[in-house]
Amino acid sequence: MATTQTVLGVEFPSQIFINGEWVKGTGEPLDVYNPATEELLATIDTASVADVDLAVKAARAAFETTWGLNTPSATRGRLLFKFADIIEANSEMIVKVEAANNGKPTKWVEAELGSSLAAIRFFAGAADKVSGSTIEVDDNSKQVFTRREPIGVVAHIVPWNFPLMMWAWKIAPALASGCTVVFKTAEATPLSVLILTKLMQEVGFPKGAFNLVSGVGKVTGQALAEHPDVDKIAFTGSTAIGKHLASTAALSNLKVVTLELGGKSPNIIFSSANLQEAARWAAFGLFETGGQSCIVGSRILVQDTVYDEFLKLFVAAVKEIKVGKDDDSFYGSLISKVQFDKVLKYIETGKKEAKLETGGGRVGDKGYFVQPTVFSGVTNDMVIGREEIFGPVASVLKFSTEAEAIAIANDTSYGLASAIHSTDASQLPRVSRKLKAGTVWLNCYSPLHPSVPFGGYKSSGWGRELGMNGLEAYLTTKTVHQYFGEDLQWPFKL
Repeated sequence: MATTQTVLGVEFPSQIFINGEWVKGTGEPLDVYNPATEELLATIDTASVADVDLAVKAARAAFETTWGLNTPSATRGRLLFKFADIIEANSEMIVKVEAANNGKPTKWVEAELGSSLAAIRFFAGAADKVSGSTIEVDDNSKQVFTRREPIGVVAHIVPWNFPLMMWAWKIAPALASGCTVVFKTAEATPLSVLILTKLMQEVGFPKGAFNLVSGVGKVTGQALAEHPDVDKIAFTGSTAIGKHLASTAALSNLKVVTLELGGKSPNIIFSSANLQEAARWAAFGLFETGGQSCIVGSRILVQDTVYDEFLKLFVAAVKEIKVGKDDDSFYGSLISKVQFDKVLKYIETGKKEAKLETGGGRVGDKGYFVQPTVFSGVTNDMVIGREEIFGPVASVLKFSTEAEAIAIANDTSYGLASAIHSTDASQLPRVSRKLKAGTVWLNCYSPLHPSVPFGGYKSSGWGRELGMNGLEAYLTTKTVHQYFGEDLQWPFKL
């Protein structure tokens, strides 16, 4: 019987989940906190290297016998649809626990859960849409066709900022394709995924199709990266960890790797833009989730002819932002004291490099809340202009020409997202073609959709998630040559 804990009246297992059963993890116990109050929420089990090995073996057995090509794609889709319905029916308790674990206002968690359900349902519907092709070759004695088949055992390693959404983006296409999963929760925010895994037991997935191993990256994550029977790693997180996982995966068994990593995204405001709207989009695109998102538009590039006017509007919009744990707050706390101290250190650096327009300190004396902060007069060679801060800190830069804006925007090692604000109908597509970023928003910032691929250029990652591209990331191509049995004409004598 599973060992359980209760948070805010919600009971959930606190162990790891292997081969359809909750079992005691043999790693070091992990304390989980509410970053808005700094209070301990729960203490959960973690997976040791030995536990990871058991989870991978369970996933391999399921892939070879009860899942993968042994389960029709339509059946996989029906199970995912059923899973989405069960999640939706239990959404209130999921949101309650996640809001406490992540320090987010409830409305943002509700929105995240809604996006997660949309992703699960998209991939449920895509499960039976996989197809190969017949290829004409210059040989009438055979036919050639391709099959798209699941890669195999997949390890998922996710960050703490969007636990529900990262869960859905990873497990839905993997299970829809027929892969089996070993999922590592984020160290800081594992609780909602424990609840989701409990709900998954009700759905009817075969034992071993999904396995859950909580733990710290240097133990549990490293064990997954090194394991010789894991076929693929899908990781979302920092660029530094992504590089480490990629090299480890290559040195072990040359695992397939997809990476969604960091960003220092440019948000370009041209002189023709509706400045009032652009200012509000810029504020939204940076300060949602307190800047703790890889896609945030943290570099705001403004044309010199409207720089002063835009800055005034932008600062005014930022000053309207309420920070706190109440439901009417725009964003909540940062995730931990480590992140809190890191962001405040960047702010102190910014005060030496540029002009502080607003913010620059903490909010209250309890919890890890940081004021929405704006620096003007920033250039790309400054620390706050180049490094990913992952907090509520905006850097406003100035440019003169379109060519200069493009050059500044692309002058970064990252390439995850970007935006252009302009009413010039020819400028929007012209500039968007020249930006080295996986996503370009025009006159808006940050909307995503499960049917639309998402991912980055350069150090922002490899591969794409969401859309049919996201499903393809879990498939491999098999080519089949079928000989018709006619006399074989050898091109040489035996």
